[in-house]
Amino acid sequence: MTYVQRSQDRGIRTLALDSPANRNALSAGLVGELGAALEECAGDKGVRALVLTHTGTTFCAGADLKSPADPGAFVALLRALVELPKPVVARVTGHVRAGGLGLLGACDIAVGGPESSYAFTESRLGLAPAVISMPLLPRMEPRAAARYFLTGERFGAPQAARAGLLTEAAEDVDAALDGVLDGLRRASPQGLAASKALVTATVVEAFDRWTDELSARSAALFASDEAREGVTAFLERRDPVWVW
Repeated sequence: MTYVQRSQDRGIRTLALDSPANRNALSAGLVGELGAALEECAGDKGVRALVLTHTGTTFCAGADLKSPADPGAFVALLRALVELPKPVVARVTGHVRAGGLGLLGACDIAVGGPESSYAFTESRLGLAPAVISMPLLPRMEPRAAARYFLTGERFGAPQAARAGLLTEAAEDVDAALDGVLDGLRRASPQGLAASKALVTATVVEAFDRWTDELSARSAALFASDEAREGVTAFLERRDPVWVW
């Protein structure tokens, strides 16, 4: 089974998450294949930049609760996106939830369309957006991060842009990306790599400082009684016992 579609046009490699059966959730298969695709792109001189997008109506639904990826592999994937010496541009026309927002935060530029929606649903499951906070908190507006991390509420592209999750909320995502991709094609590989290193420095520092602690915190939360109740309630399509 293939989880990621690949295509290329004038130096821009497009990787489209393509696991419709689970709404592009972060299964072991998808995380592994996307990581391998990034590794391929890193050393390919024919690739100037990447576009990360999706098939279907969901960019990424977050963790695959039935077939989860290894937590260490997911953290490695996020770091690989951040440290890739080529810009990564997210093209979002669908829904993004939980861990999927970690992918979004690890991208350098992100454009979302009017049908896209966003939610940090972890707190409603007895969890927290722990490891994904490393690429997200250095880039998000602090008050917005506090609101959306805590409430788990759904919000749209304009709110995501104001929060710092998106570079731009656009009525026509592809039209908005035309200028971005043209600019990347005109930039030198060395110039792009050096410039990306500047703008991702604080994110890399967050990974250096917090990976071990936040990975342990995430594992402890997943193993807790509250998380078991939250996940079970989600799968059974009912409210968990703590909802008033």
